[in-house]
Amino acid sequence: MTIHLIQGRFEEKEALAIITKMIDVKVKFHEDKIKHSDNEEDIKMRETRIKNLQKELYDCQKVLKTYGKSVSIQSDIHLS
Repeated sequence: MTIHLIQGRFEEKEALAIITKMIDVKVKFHEDKIKHSDNEEDIKMRETRIKNLQKELYDCQKVLKTYGKSVSIQSDIHLS
């Protein structure tokens, strides 16, 4: 099954808002898992993932500025 989550062309600010909210949801997911975990290895893995997501968002902000006024975004979720 495939869910077509995002598909279209967006202004730079709109694209950044959408991407930021999606990354924020994923960060919150990992933070919630950390709060309920006693497994040090799992906690470290999730902290690393959060840092990576934050870096990717920062990189995305820089890239969006180079694209100009609008950008095409396509995001699908594939369940298997």
